Amino acid sequence: MLGLLILKSLYFCLPAYLGNMVPIFVKKIPLLNYPVWEKKFGKNKTWRGTISAIIIGMIVFALQKYAYSQGFTEWALIDYNGFSVLLGALLGGGAIIGDLAESYFKRKQGIKPGERWLFWDQIDFVIGGLLLACLVYVPPAEVVLILIVLSPFLHVFFNHLGYFLKIRKSKW
Repeated sequence: MLGLLILKSLYFCLPAYLGNMVPIFVKKIPLLNYPVWEKKFGKNKTWRGTISAIIIGMIVFALQKYAYSQGFTEWALIDYNGFSVLLGALLGGGAIIGDLAESYFKRKQGIKPGERWLFWDQIDFVIGGLLLACLVYVPPAEVVLILIVLSPFLHVFFNHLGYFLKIRKSKW
């Protein structure tokens, strides 16, 4: 029972997870490579990454919605037919807004881009995605708790994986 709730929670947050990851995969695309606000967020937070996160969130949600309509409902936390891809855009966009907010506070603390800020580096995108998603859907408290507890571990795992696959320059 708990295992299924964990799986449903992670599946629900997939647009935010992939929205948070996509900027590293699109960094070589020569479009929109302009900082959102270099002074406040740093030069690495670009419009390309922001827009790609929103688009990926929408695509992932559309795929989840399609899978749901085809009978793949066991992992569904929500009735995907009752929501538009706006929820995916909010999860993906919220992930990036959370990351931007964390970057802003890192700059305020004098922490350089790419330097670790334990816990916040691993959870900013989940908090942002969930907060923005609340505009159209408020997940149950236990789902939020699961995501807050598990996401930092998943984030560290995937960052290490990206480093070993030579996609990322650092493990963090």
